[in-house]
Amino acid sequence: MIAYIKGALAYTEPEEGVAVLESGGIGYRILLSGRDLDLLPPVGEELRLYTHLQVREDAFVLFGFFTKEDRKLFQQLLGVNGIGPKAALGVLTALSADDLRFAVLADDAKAIAKAPGIGIKTAQKLILELKDKLSLEEAFEARLENQQTKAAAGAASDLSEARNEAVEALTALGYSASESLKAVRKVEAADGMSVEDILKAALKYISF
Repeated sequence: MIAYIKGALAYTEPEEGVAVLESGGIGYRILLSGRDLDLLPPVGEELRLYTHLQVREDAFVLFGFFTKEDRKLFQQLLGVNGIGPKAALGVLTALSADDLRFAVLADDAKAIAKAPGIGIKTAQKLILELKDKLSLEEAFEARLENQQTKAAAGAASDLSEARNEAVEALTALGYSASESLKAVRKVEAADGMSVEDILKAALKYISF
């Protein structure tokens, strides 16, 4: 129903495992694994989350993932008897999606049983039901995709930090916070730009 949502991160509720994305004037409340919560960019930055919609009698619940492969793995976990959305997210918090794939392929029930609410018997059942659905080749491809996603998230975080420092530098030079922020926002910042690069570009907007 909803393949993905692309929007700005409005705020997070870490204790609830929630990220709220604003897209088209609507704030979407999305549940994430603890690992994906740690990968979120700063508030205000744009991102894309692939989603799974759970329809309950009392609510519609969205679950979010950085990659389509991780969403697929979550959905495969839901197909295991006795594992619901909360337990599936718990598994993906205790183990990265990559580690879970390799644990299944290696029959490592002990590693999977580290997840909250997952005992050895449930872990063995999970391995039994998922092993035929995963391949070593797909596991390596998914690991590469996840590494690229994490690298992109890290770059976005570094760029956001550089922009914030540029705003602080402008205010230290005597410009108002509002004027400084507007100037920095006008700069078409790209990955790899330093604070000095952004500052020089922003000063041109203030001058004019």
